[in-house]
Amino acid sequence: MSTRTDTIDDNPAAVPEGEDAVDRPDQVAAPAPETGAATKLAPAHFRVIALLMVSAFTVILNETTMTIALPSIMTDLTITETTGQWLTTAFMLTMAVVIPATGYLINRLGTRSAYILAMSIFTAGTLLGALAPTFGILVTARVVQAMGTGIMMPLLMTTIMTIVPPQIRGKVMGNITLVIALAPATGPLMSGVVVDLAGWRAVFGVVTPVAALALAAGILWVRDVAEKESQTIDPLSILLSLLAFGGIVWGLSQLGESANEASVVSPYVPLVVGVVMLGAFIWRQLSRQRTDTALLDLRTFRSGNFRLAVGIMAISMVAMFGAMILLPLVLQDAMGYSPTLAGLVVLPGGLAMGLLGPVVGRLYDKVGPRPLMVPGLIGVTASVILLATINLGTPLWLIVLAQLVLMVGLSFTFTPLFSSAMGDLELHLYSHGSAMINTVQQVAGAAGIALFVALMTIRSTAMEDGGASEAAALTGGARLSFTVGAIVVATAIFLATRIKRVEGGPSH
Repeated sequence: MSTRTDTIDDNPAAVPEGEDAVDRPDQVAAPAPETGAATKLAPAHFRVIALLMVSAFTVILNETTMTIALPSIMTDLTITETTGQWLTTAFMLTMAVVIPATGYLINRLGTRSAYILAMSIFTAGTLLGALAPTFGILVTARVVQAMGTGIMMPLLMTTIMTIVPPQIRGKVMGNITLVIALAPATGPLMSGVVVDLAGWRAVFGVVTPVAALALAAGILWVRDVAEKESQTIDPLSILLSLLAFGGIVWGLSQLGESANEASVVSPYVPLVVGVVMLGAFIWRQLSRQRTDTALLDLRTFRSGNFRLAVGIMAISMVAMFGAMILLPLVLQDAMGYSPTLAGLVVLPGGLAMGLLGPVVGRLYDKVGPRPLMVPGLIGVTASVILLATINLGTPLWLIVLAQLVLMVGLSFTFTPLFSSAMGDLELHLYSHGSAMINTVQQVAGAAGIALFVALMTIRSTAMEDGGASEAAALTGGARLSFTVGAIVVATAIFLATRIKRVEGGPSH
């Protein structure tokens, strides 16, 4: 997610002497002095960072809970896979639109107001999800949740860069990395256990009080850590991005609906509209970047490494989220496993991906990107090929192994990818590069989910028409999706061989 730290004021006004900054939320706290003595956080700063970490864990945990809960939601609300996948794709599309605007919001509102806004929106969306009587309202709840989530991570990173002394910033960032890694890994398991015990609505119900408590604590503890800035944002760019990304993903999802003859419009209509709007969005950014007012500055693509990184990121996210949405469906609806067991199946891979982050970072410093990314992407391709053989008799350990190899391979890809891409940019383009990569992550993940589900639906419908059982047809559809996914991921291996070391970085 975008940190957008380039707009932080390096010299914010200090809180008047003798007054507790925690009790004066209208005041701006000075960052800790950059001296050798600054080896720990002030108590007030520690509380704020701890609170932001808890909040970040809560909102990120929420991102992966729907994959396990989806089969139960489909049964309860009588919807198909192609309809149900919008619980995740709508969330990710909203994130894609919100993330580029977070720098503007944080600088305009200040840390305190931005935090209260983010957690208020997230809490309201979570409560709405718990009470949602229809699928349409449930999707709306997910969109509201995503709006709050999209603000929280950049806010956390911006605050850390402002108030944490450089001498301990690495330690704090290490803790943040662990939080970011563990949240999505434990989300599916938490969701599975809760669904088994109390139903899918309880997944929202468990998170709601935690979010509400974090909001209350934020009102008491969080204050501004930098001067507010008057900035402008381009509403037309936001609208064009929504129409572009939404149209493309909607068109992909409609491919599956058309197989069931349930599509209200031709899938090619939203696809064409999305592509046209994408062209308009690009034109708008090219026009506004001349005055440095673009939502996403496309001058980042002048870097060869950055272009390659964006392509590899898009391909990797298609594979990752396609697998994340299909595996729980196959495990529960075709193989008959419980939500808890489905959550346990994906837990080892999620934990491995998170815990390997620091290790991969250290290896990157020593050997550079190619020796990590090429084997990593080979592992991702091999795991997707293995998943393409799935059937009703596939042993559970083999699925666990395939998912584990997938996530380990991705962990060896993402850190070198991000570091190589950002390291090749000019300093003033850092925030735009980060926002671009994170926007591509969300859009590609949403597109991957829509594509995988559409292919699965097309194939499973054809197999059922041919007399296959529903369970056999579902696994057959999953095999087609994973086969296409393996072909797509294999192209990323070639792209990874073209990644070059950043000037001054490690040699190959």
